[in-house]
Amino acid sequence: MRNLMLILFLIFSSNVFAQNEKDSAAEKWAYENYTKKSVSIAMRDGVKLYTTIYSPKNNTEKHPILFNRTPYSVAPYSEKFNARLYSSYWIDYLKKGYIIIQQDVRGKWMSEGEFVDVRPHITNKKQNETDEASDTYDSIDWFLKNIENNNGNVGVFGISYPGFYSTMAALSNHPALKAVSPQAPVTDWFMGDDFHHNGAFALMDGFSFYKSFGIKRPQPTNVSIGKPYAITNKDNYDFFLRTGALKNFGKLMGDSIPFWNELMQHPNYDDWWQKRNARNYVSNVKPAMLTVGGLFDAEDCYGAWNLYKAIESKNKNTDNKIVMGPWVHGGWARTDGSTLGNVKFGSNTSTYYQQNIEIPFFEKHLNNKSTQESLAEATIFFSGENAWHGFDQWPPKNVSTKKYFLQTNNTLSDKPYNSYKTDFAEYISDPAKPVPYTEDVHSNRTREYMTDDQRFAARRPDVLVYETAILEKDVTMAGTIIANLSVMINTTDADFVVKIIDVFPENFKYDSSYFANGEKPNNYIMGGYQMLVRGEIMRGKFRKSFTNPTAFIPNKLEIVNFDLPDVAHTFKKGHKIMVQIQSSWFPIMDRNPQQFMDIYKATDADFKKATIKIKHGNEGGSFINFPVLGE
Repeated sequence: MRNLMLILFLIFSSNVFAQNEKDSAAEKWAYENYTKKSVSIAMRDGVKLYTTIYSPKNNTEKHPILFNRTPYSVAPYSEKFNARLYSSYWIDYLKKGYIIIQQDVRGKWMSEGEFVDVRPHITNKKQNETDEASDTYDSIDWFLKNIENNNGNVGVFGISYPGFYSTMAALSNHPALKAVSPQAPVTDWFMGDDFHHNGAFALMDGFSFYKSFGIKRPQPTNVSIGKPYAITNKDNYDFFLRTGALKNFGKLMGDSIPFWNELMQHPNYDDWWQKRNARNYVSNVKPAMLTVGGLFDAEDCYGAWNLYKAIESKNKNTDNKIVMGPWVHGGWARTDGSTLGNVKFGSNTSTYYQQNIEIPFFEKHLNNKSTQESLAEATIFFSGENAWHGFDQWPPKNVSTKKYFLQTNNTLSDKPYNSYKTDFAEYISDPAKPVPYTEDVHSNRTREYMTDDQRFAARRPDVLVYETAILEKDVTMAGTIIANLSVMINTTDADFVVKIIDVFPENFKYDSSYFANGEKPNNYIMGGYQMLVRGEIMRGKFRKSFTNPTAFIPNKLEIVNFDLPDVAHTFKKGHKIMVQIQSSWFPIMDRNPQQFMDIYKATDADFKKATIKIKHGNEGGSFINFPVLGE
């Protein structure tokens, strides 16, 4: 055993050493072949934006420009290079001679002006009106006129919030902007991105992020500002439960976080939120678009799918493509994409994407040097099968909607009842003991929960479980899952969480092909594993309208329908499909007091238990619409 541990240590050490050697060589190459220049560029209203330009020393040819706009800082604010240029796949862009430009967006770090979260787009600007699209346009105009040896072609890309700025860049209509790649883009913070899912507030991410990011900056600075509230309790379930109602988190935030206080004044999908929905503006998109996202993105499993669909529906002639891989938030740029938690995907999916999709995309549109064969409209990785597939549309043409009925005795079946007997399953939802999103104790929200084993939840009395018989053939799902719940509650509001789960065979284990470079299986029991494939929450009061919420009438049968983010997953022969239903998912989502009210103003005394009933049966019973491929 001691010799085995020594061998594993030596393998690990040699891999680390090799990677350090590679990074060191790349850093040396970058400094030898590139220069850095920092400038402040005046926008049309006179506000200056801090911009860092990395240019090739090679001036024998003209170079394309790749532009990244960020609220997270273009540091270091010195002669040193941003390490991302040589420690990530960005080094490949440098070796192809790209001019790389990063910019602090208006009102952040060293840029002048006032920062506005998800700044609304102004479609018809007057005089010197500005938005993120105009700032992009003015910046590109400056680049073309002031950067030597540029070839007149510009691309924009960015992950998460920079993904939002990429979307806004596409709306600038600058003729030199030829290609844009919004990646995990902030798209709609009420319907499905970081802050809300179907109107339910993403408590843990919202509070953890905004207690630092949201501190107002009085003037340009190259250092972090303010002292955000520090969470001392390392058990996040306990901390968020003890803190209580949402208004108590506002007290911890204090008055220094304007956006937190502002969003608390807008509990419904009103005009304030709709102006911040990027999908409302994506008509007349001129550049080629490559939208990228992660199937298992814990921060934003919504934005990429829905931005792509919005662009597709509003632009007949735009070269619009989507790529979705088995990734966490930004995983295609930060991990090898071969595994997530206990679940393995069988290959380095990130390198595949970088070398075969993203870089050739920009090479084609900015450099006229791509050797890439025609890229499919939708390039999608299917977990379960662990394989890439290309489609000429998304969802694919040969997808059919198939009903799976929630039935008595915890069964899930694509066959209706033989009889028309109606019955209910019920549970008590207690806000004092909400269903946790993961089994373990954590200080921060995990990325791995998106594929976590759900056996811990299945054992709770406040979680309903339905599963199919053992599958006799593969079942592949591609597209939007729609939950159709027929419910009865004894209060005036409740949340509904639907989880779609892949149940592995009892004798399942990964074979040796999944373990490379000396990696060994961990001791987690994968037999019977309940892999979360997709989960989503619906705030019940929004079941009829997100703008005008409606109370439930106690003990009256109601219909709650809602979409889950798209899936691309194959449930293999010998596995089972499971559905779990619950009414809390804590603390990733805030608790519902289970009374019809403005939850942002609820007090600790407002939270009540609720009895939740889910109807079975053919006539008006509950079912899930699955998008089944190839049937």
